[in-house]
Amino acid sequence: MVALTPEMQDLFKGTKYFAMATASKDGEPNVAPIGMAILMDPETIWIGNQFFRQTLANLKENPRVALQVWTFGVPGCLKIKGDVQIVEKGPDYNKMYNMVKERKPNLECKGLVIMKITEVFDCRSGAEAGKRLL
Repeated sequence: MVALTPEMQDLFKGTKYFAMATASKDGEPNVAPIGMAILMDPETIWIGNQFFRQTLANLKENPRVALQVWTFGVPGCLKIKGDVQIVEKGPDYNKMYNMVKERKPNLECKGLVIMKITEVFDCRSGAEAGKRLL
């Protein structure tokens, strides 16, 4: 696992919506908008499952994901890759369920995706685009 730097953590915390890419075991891609992603520590991201359909199917077949971290008007763009675990009961799931209810009372959290960060890349335009940072 790798740990995000303080600057990367600030960029993550300043991002409201994320794009999450998954792929089936056969390589069929899927990208989903994510509004409930929380940096739990520099190596771990929690993602709430409120609407996953194809995303969940892909994660069950292929537990690898890429998350884009970018916000208009904020310098920096990261592509974070990682391995995930799906959690649908227990204390971690209950904690995420309550976090979702606090933020959006009308939504129901169906599960928790725990992402352990394995790689980080620069995704800004320019000469450094695609450069591995961690």
